[in-house]
Amino acid sequence: MINYKHLYWITFIVMTVGIVCGLNIAGISGAVSSIQDIFNLNDTRFGIIVSSLTIGCIIGSLILGYLSERYGRRKTLILTSILFIISSLGCALSNSTLSLIFYRFIGGLAVGTISFLGPMYISEIAPPKIRGRLVSLNQFAIVIGILLAYIFDYFLLGTINSWRYMLIIPLIFSILCMILSIKSLPESPRWLTLNNKKSEAKSIFEKIEGKELIKEDINNIEKSSSMKNKIFYKNFFRGNDKKIILIGLVLAIFQQIVGINAVITYAPMIFKNIGIQSQSALLQSIIIGLVNFLATIIALWLIDKKGRKILLICGALGMTITLSYLAFAFRFSQNSILILIAILMYVTFYAASFAPILGVITSETFSNNFRGIAMSITSAINWLSAFMIVQFSPYILNNLGGNILFGIFAVFSLLALIFVKIYIPETKNKSLEEIEKELTS
Repeated sequence: MINYKHLYWITFIVMTVGIVCGLNIAGISGAVSSIQDIFNLNDTRFGIIVSSLTIGCIIGSLILGYLSERYGRRKTLILTSILFIISSLGCALSNSTLSLIFYRFIGGLAVGTISFLGPMYISEIAPPKIRGRLVSLNQFAIVIGILLAYIFDYFLLGTINSWRYMLIIPLIFSILCMILSIKSLPESPRWLTLNNKKSEAKSIFEKIEGKELIKEDINNIEKSSSMKNKIFYKNFFRGNDKKIILIGLVLAIFQQIVGINAVITYAPMIFKNIGIQSQSALLQSIIIGLVNFLATIIALWLIDKKGRKILLICGALGMTITLSYLAFAFRFSQNSILILIAILMYVTFYAASFAPILGVITSETFSNNFRGIAMSITSAINWLSAFMIVQFSPYILNNLGGNILFGIFAVFSLLALIFVKIYIPETKNKSLEEIEKELTS
């Protein structure tokens, strides 16, 4: 019998790291004007400060992805909480653009790691019938962090050195995460089994699933791992698994180039672009964060009932329509309220589909033998795409206009719809080993 109390407690610990991710991603949005004024930055230079976190995400995904394979998921999760502590303190105390870029980069190392390690870890401990929901809770935690960042920024706006307070807020959650991870977080039983630590794996499986399921789990994992040797970076695209890996990589690119990080990071700037003042723009950003939060709940409710693929199709279709309208609205100066509604609908479609499901799909389809390496590379590609969006969106918005920016995102959403329809498999209610067997047969 599954010990849900213990399972949800473990998931909650991982969620605390996700909350810190969200705080780091969106916390700087309220500090945009202050940082630009204090350091006298143009759009390009400010884009570098914002995107330095994304560069850290790319590198963290690769380096710490390797560490998670070699030293385990638990130790890597603890390391990320330490990096978050260093980053938040450093950003808040920065007196130059270089130090701000550096500490944002450190935070990015941790964000990039959690973006793949959180879903991967949860998928490796979760039973099939609720795995989609539990893995999606990692994204839900990030969404909570984003909403909290907007709320904190709103109430801090106007205070002396407000941007420093905005950037130090993740510190509290980072310390909590580190303490909980050290005291209560077990190692992934699948990682333990693949690294010849079956007795420890059995003990963890017993606490989560009960004795009657342990033997079946261990045997399936061992059978899966015996089918092939572990895959490392040097031979990553060789063998029969390259199609599965490529599908994951392309999906990761689409998750970002539909434009969500431009909307989340630069929401106040987008609203100012249509004539809304700073405080009102930040208040509307809170509304975006709230809609993001509520739409993610919809995904949690539907993902194990309706499946992954149908949610991705509906999400891509909805984003294509709303982004097309936004391109039209910015071109012909439509009412700002209608633009806000369209942005909220876009966020709803994204949050209920692509936001949580990328982690679910990749954690389910990648084999036990290369899940850590594959998800780290997928995450790196995902963050590289995000870097391009975050770096160049301010320039496109301020120089070419919102119609061009949202038009580009609309085209990519349409391409994402076609890709999902053709290539993405349905994986609900199947064990990781069953999915692997089906995909490689």
